[in-house]
Amino acid sequence: MRRRDLLAALAAAALVPTRLTAQVPPKMLRVGWAGPVPSTSPFHGAFRKRMAELGYEEGKNFIFEFLQVKSNEEYPSAYAELARRKLDIFMTPSSELALRAALAAAGTLPIVMLAVDFDPFEKGYVASLARPGGNVTGLFVRQLELAAKRVELTREALPKARILGFWWDAVSHGQAEAAAAAARSLGFEPRLIEVTGEPADYAEALRHMADAPGEPVTIGASAVFMRDRAAILPLLLARRTPAIAPFREFVEAGALMSYGISLVGLFRDAADYVDRIAKGAKPAELPIAQPTHFDMALNLKAAESLGISLPPSLTARADEVIE
Repeated sequence: MRRRDLLAALAAAALVPTRLTAQVPPKMLRVGWAGPVPSTSPFHGAFRKRMAELGYEEGKNFIFEFLQVKSNEEYPSAYAELARRKLDIFMTPSSELALRAALAAAGTLPIVMLAVDFDPFEKGYVASLARPGGNVTGLFVRQLELAAKRVELTREALPKARILGFWWDAVSHGQAEAAAAAARSLGFEPRLIEVTGEPADYAEALRHMADAPGEPVTIGASAVFMRDRAAILPLLLARRTPAIAPFREFVEAGALMSYGISLVGLFRDAADYVDRIAKGAKPAELPIAQPTHFDMALNLKAAESLGISLPPSLTARADEVIE
């Protein structure tokens, strides 16, 4: 065979597997979770964007299944429905109640959790943070410590405050207790206020501070509070109640101050876990990550409307200031 004919034959043979591979669709990765925050939120958008950066195109090699729940009681039925959709990986947002429901529905399938409201090791869901040992891994936020830190910042921002309210719900009671302990040590009279009902009765929660006009309220890290922040903050501002919150999105809605993690960053990190598991990593061997950077945001417009002058030392340390 002449050299020219040999090269032509080799080139033709090399094309065959390429054509065959192109005809086989890529494996579809199906990921899903349930939660109260709507799918249009920037957190879901951050997750989708990061998945796209990692090479997952929705509808082609990736399907994102999301079910919105109205209350914590809906988690079991929502995750049971997700299980019927034959997912490859389950995800859980923030609360222990969501993880419990996912574990009941997922069986041995991998679960990427965002443990924002609870300690997964203390609660017994993982053997250790370094080696989870089962089918659950993901990210863990030490929210009890952050709750106490927010009380410290409240004392710095409002040195004359006497009473400190703490709004909590079914997933944030531990935070309330941690905040109360910190409040007592800093000279506050703590007032723990459970927010109940569906929809949540925030007006009733406000009545527990009716005899303390102008005294601050801290808001627990809860997906329900996050969902309802646009309704919560106008009520507090109308009562001239300074609000201290766990996430900067509350400050954008009118809270005086926030201190905590970036939820957008957390959801992007969750996508990295999904990608590693999809490529063969075992949840049992994937260490649970803990955010190490925390942002403080201040709303000077809210401070002015409340007649509050924040200390320059506090504004100088803020990562974000809304004027």
